[in-house]
Amino acid sequence: MALFLDSADVADARRAMELGFVAGITTNPTLIARTGRPALEVIAELCAISKGPVFYQLTTGTEDEARRFHALAPSRIVLKIPASLSRRRLVASLSSESPCAVTAIFSAAQAYLACQAGARYVIPYVNRLTRLGGDGIALVRRIAAILGPDTELLAASLKSPAEVVDALAAGAHHVTVPWKLIEEMAEHRLSALAVEEFARAASS
Repeated sequence: MALFLDSADVADARRAMELGFVAGITTNPTLIARTGRPALEVIAELCAISKGPVFYQLTTGTEDEARRFHALAPSRIVLKIPASLSRRRLVASLSSESPCAVTAIFSAAQAYLACQAGARYVIPYVNRLTRLGGDGIALVRRIAAILGPDTELLAASLKSPAEVVDALAAGAHHVTVPWKLIEEMAEHRLSALAVEEFARAASS
């Protein structure tokens, strides 16, 4: 069960990779736009920071764009492709050359088609679905029940430590979260009290 950083911020990436256990980095066009830098430049720098996979979401949906980004780190770039029937053709075309992830998934049927097209990863938006009146954790559970052996479930749009754990318990293979949520997951009020107690005992 791998943990990915969901960010295009270089400072976040460095902090996450210094932990030694974050598997890689996922990005999307919104996160890259916030940097104010060209996508190719951002992804190249993230590849230099991360030893694991770096996910880049295609914006033009062309094979030319896919190959330009794949060439940055052929063994580590994962091409994210939004869920739609026309883009499934792109997944089917590219999946033999580069691992592909079908993103913005809101139904198990979309995940099934992604598997058939050869996607390495399917990425449901858990919290976003819940906020829009659905049940994001139930979707993770349903997708996990139908995935083939060659496709992994990467849960995204997670907003709390409890939601991360629920997604994993529901069958997600991996999760991707922002840096602030990694920090939040590491802390607990009772842990802090225990550490204070140990410190008092050690100094007495």
